[in-house]
Amino acid sequence: MVLSKALLAASRRPGLQRVVTGTPATRRVVDRFVAGETLADALTAARTLAADGISVTLDHLGEDVTSRAGAEHSRDAYLAALEGLAGLGLGDRAEVSVKLSAFGQALPDGHDTALELVRPVVEAATAAGTTVTLDMEDHRTIDSTLAALAELRKEHPGTGAVLQAMLHRTEDDAKALAVTGSRVRLVKGAYDEPATVAYQKKKDVDAAYARCLEILMAGPGYPMVGSHDPAVIQRAHELAAQQSRAADSWEVQMLYGIRPDEQRRLAAGGTRVRAYVPYGVDWYAYFVRRLAERPANVGFFVRSLITTS
Repeated sequence: MVLSKALLAASRRPGLQRVVTGTPATRRVVDRFVAGETLADALTAARTLAADGISVTLDHLGEDVTSRAGAEHSRDAYLAALEGLAGLGLGDRAEVSVKLSAFGQALPDGHDTALELVRPVVEAATAAGTTVTLDMEDHRTIDSTLAALAELRKEHPGTGAVLQAMLHRTEDDAKALAVTGSRVRLVKGAYDEPATVAYQKKKDVDAAYARCLEILMAGPGYPMVGSHDPAVIQRAHELAAQQSRAADSWEVQMLYGIRPDEQRRLAAGGTRVRAYVPYGVDWYAYFVRRLAERPANVGFFVRSLITTS
């Protein structure tokens, strides 16, 4: 947890960002977690995953925008992504995930700005026969994000949300969202949160995840199990069986580039699997959070830098 906190702090350090992104050897490691810098790269990845029976959610990387122009750029990037996905003919097997901070959530009147700019993306997704999932960011954004979700679901009930098990509030949020038609991705959480709002020990986060998973799997909504942990995925299958859930009433979500063989194995065995596929030039913060999640990722990064130096 100490290493994870150090890395998460690094994700918001501009000086370190310049060093890491300016190191050619970094690109080799980033390519493991990021589909590419262009929409064409992302669509190629989506096409390849779909051929293996794996659904996708595209994430155009970028967050914490500081201008209206930057927020509008995010909107336009997602509209282009949805147009590109429509050309693949995958329907709801290809959706998009958005961070509202990329749509201006931190600007003055940020909630209204983000809702205004994300609404046409949600409308375009509905028109294309798919949907949008609102990613969750640090705890200060949760109330705004859930309020935006409630507003968007009035006309687009398939709009999804993400809950982070590490936060003390999440069990109550899970109960509130475990309703008919609701789509919820449950993750452990990848932000450096204070002890006042989040569990600090891995065992406590794991236990909280298990409790939230039971809540979502017992409800009438559509749980999306965001985990690479075999024990968690096995538990999800057990809960699905206990609740007599149909195979198409829930899914497992994994990150692009992590356990790809397992993604294919699960999909071939009849489990709905969706890969979270990030792309774009603003990959630094996302990349560092992936390193923070698993020590093995740090080792992979260091070894790659050594072998390419």
